[in-house]
Formats: sequence, C-alpha cells, structure tokens
Amino acid sequence: MMTAARSADSGLAGPGELDRYPYGEAPAGERAPLRSWGGGDSDFGRTSRRGTASRGRGLHGQLVQQLGQMIVSGDLGADRPLVPEEIGQRFEVSRTVVRESLRVLEAKGLVSARPNVGTRVRPVSDWNLLDPDIIEWRAFGPQRDDQRRELAELRWTIEPLAARLAAGHGREDIQQRLGDMIEIMGHAMAQADGITFSRADAEFHSLLIQAAGNRMLEHLSGIVSAALQVSGGPVTGCDRPGEVSLGHHARIVEALASGDSAGAEAAMRQLLVVHLDVERVVPAPREH
Repeated sequence: MMTAARSADSGLAGPGELDRYPYGEAPAGERAPLRSWGGGDSDFGRTSRRGTASRGRGLHGQLVQQLGQMIVSGDLGADRPLVPEEIGQRFEVSRTVVRESLRVLEAKGLVSARPNVGTRVRPVSDWNLLDPDIIEWRAFGPQRDDQRRELAELRWTIEPLAARLAAGHGREDIQQRLGDMIEIMGHAMAQADGITFSRADAEFHSLLIQAAGNRMLEHLSGIVSAALQVSGGPVTGCDRPGEVSLGHHARIVEALASGDSAGAEAAMRQLLVVHLDVERVVPAPREH
C-alpha cells in the first residue's frame, strides 16, 4: 500500500489523486479483462480495442492500451505523474505488468521515467506519431480530425512516389501478389465482407511500398497499414469499397506490369483522391 509519506517524498501523485480520472474498478476476484476507463463500453473504447488487441494480448496489452488512450485523449496531460503502485492497485495487476506497460509507453515517447522524479507524461512534441498504436489512439480520440488530415497528407506524399518507383523495378513476384489481393478484394466486395476487403487492401498497399525498392519508404509502410485499418482515417477509395476503387487498384497493377511509372503514379493519385473531403486536404497535382 502506498503511503502519504512516500508520495510526499517522491514528489509524485498522492493516494487518491488519480480518482478524478474515470478508472474502471474490476470486481473483486476478477482480474481479467481490465474494465474500460469510463466503466462502460463507449464507441471510443470499443473500436479502439480492435486493432490493439492483436498487438498486445492479456493484462499487459490491455493496460498499455488503457494508459495510452488516456494520454493521447488528453485526460492525462503533459507532465502528469504516473504512480506505478497506484496504477497497480486500480487495475489489480502486478508491479511487473505495470512496469512493463510503462516501458512500452516510454518507447513510444508518451512517458518518461527519471530517477528521483518518477514517470511522467510527455508533451505531444515528444510522441512517436508514426507508431501504429498512437495513430490508432489519435484516430479514435479528440485529435481524430488532425489525425485524419495528417494521414491523408502523408499518404498523398508516400504512395504515388512508391507506385512510380515500383513501376521501374519490374518485380513480377510482387505484381502477382498484388493481383491476388485485387482478386480477394473483388470477392470480398461481392460477399459484403468488409474485414477481408480491408485486410487485402492493407496488404496491397504494403506490397506496393515494398516493390518501390526504397528501404526508407518501406519503413513507412506501417503508417499506411494503420491508416487503412482504423475507421475515421482518410476517406479514400480504399475506405469506400466499390467498382471504381477496385478499378483504380487494377490500373496500378497494369501500369506496373508495363513499366509505366507516370501511369502508376497517376492511378494511385486517382485512388487516393475520390472524395471531396480529401480533395480539400491534399493539393491538386500541378501541371508541368
């Protein structure tokens, strides 16, 4: 049990100081799964758990998600002290689970731990905004509009360039896999299977970036995958499955097969800009 003296000596939050935040209390003897912050299953909490659950299972993954959401949403503001003992008591998890969870958040730039100071929330400027988890948490939090715009701008920069470069590499193996993804998307669309369509679409874009032959671009493929896998992301042809969207995907592959760099780039831009909301975000291509 954390004492008042310990809290005063460390300069960290005292007992009960976190009470003003809506931590969910788990019933006695029920240690898993962790309850949501608000005690209910809000749209924010419910949808955000979809992607994160696949990246971190069990109490450790759930605690990372809960704390990460709280920080990104602004409920735990910058320079806010986090007391491991109190977090452990609130969620009825061991010190090891708390310690490892905070280490994950520290690696993402969300918190910092220093001797004689403790663990504190870091300002947004220090966050790793390219981390897929942070992209997801921002997409479901108060910063959703900023996240949507920033992802659209970043994809507009990355993917047309990747398509242009990929057309010059002639990777037949990747082109075949891209064709397979289009076939899967078409079948999924006919079956109204949005999950399968989304997964095949994410694989398509990831493969395309790999085909560019630029390892620095390849490291950014996770950003595109995260953008495609979270709802509330950019409204593009990929988010609105239909014959037009599928046609743009097919034209990209056709351009790659023929080595048409300009055609591949143009087809990708057509895919990314099919909705007025995005057209207001990204600049129109300049005439040369």
